[in-house]
Amino acid sequence: MIIRDKTNSFKLLFAWHGTILPKVFWALMVVIMISAMLVYMAAHHYVSVPEVPAIGFTIFGVILSIFLSFRNTACYDRWWEGRKLWGALIANARHIIRDSYVLNDSQREVLIYRIMLFTHLLRDRLRKKTDDFGYYQAHLQLSELQWQALLQHLNQPQYILEIVQKDLAGLYKNGQITDIIYCALTKHTIALGDIHAGCDRISSTPLPFSYSVLLHRAVYSFCFILPFSLESSLGIWTPVIVALIAYLFLGLDALSAELEEPFGEQENDLALDSIVRSIEREMLDSLGADLPPAVEAHKGNLM
Repeated sequence: MIIRDKTNSFKLLFAWHGTILPKVFWALMVVIMISAMLVYMAAHHYVSVPEVPAIGFTIFGVILSIFLSFRNTACYDRWWEGRKLWGALIANARHIIRDSYVLNDSQREVLIYRIMLFTHLLRDRLRKKTDDFGYYQAHLQLSELQWQALLQHLNQPQYILEIVQKDLAGLYKNGQITDIIYCALTKHTIALGDIHAGCDRISSTPLPFSYSVLLHRAVYSFCFILPFSLESSLGIWTPVIVALIAYLFLGLDALSAELEEPFGEQENDLALDSIVRSIEREMLDSLGADLPPAVEAHKGNLM
C-alpha cells in the first residue's frame, strides 16, 4: 500500500513510483505515437484519413465512462471491505488481549500465540504463499500429531481456530473457567471465523471475467481510435489531448484491476504484512515479550 506525503502538490504531480502510470505507459506511448504520426502525415498531405464522426465517440465515451465508474466503484468496495475485515481482526485481537486475563499466565500465553499464528496463516492463505512459521511452535503447546496436521491442513487458519475452541471447551468441562468466561472468549473465535470467511469470499469471487474483458477491450479500442476522431479539429494539439484522455481511461481500467484483488502484493493492495506485525507487537507487548521491529515502508510502499 502506497503511503506518501500528499501535502506537496508539485511532487504529487510528477510522482512515478506507486502510481498507475508505469502499468499503462507503453499503451499510452502507442496511442501518442499514432496521434503524432497521424498529425504529421495529415499536415504534409501524405494521407487523408476520413474523420470519424465525433458524435459516435461522444456517445461511446459517455457509455464507457459510466461502466468504468461502476467497475471502479465495485472494485473499491471490495478493497474497502477487505480493509474493514482486517480492521475488525485488529479490534478482536485487542479484545482477546483484554478478556484473556481471566486465564492463568500459561493458558493466556498459549492463546495469544495461537491468535498471532492465525493472523499469520490468514495473510498467507489470502496471498497464496507459504512462509515459515516454525518459530511459533515452541509457544503453541501442540502435540506432534497436531503440528503435522497443521502443516498439511487444507485450511490452516480454520484448524488453529478449531484447536483454540477445543481447548476452551476442555477448560470449561474441567471447571477451570466458568460458562460466562467460556462464552466471552468463544465470541471472539466466532468473530475471527467470520472475518476469515469474509476474506475468503472476496479472494475467491472476483468480478465476472467476461465483464472485465469487455470493458478492457472497449477501453483500448476507444483509446486507439480516438486520434482519428480528433485530428481534424485539434491539429497539432491532438497528441496532447489524446494522451490526457487515454491516460484517464487506461489508468482507471488498470487501477480497477489492481483494486479488485485487495490482498495481493501490488502497490495499492492492503498492507497485510504491516497489519500482522502490528497485531504481533501489541500481543507480545501484553505478554512482556521482546517486540519485533515494525514493518517499514520501502520507497513509499508499505507491504
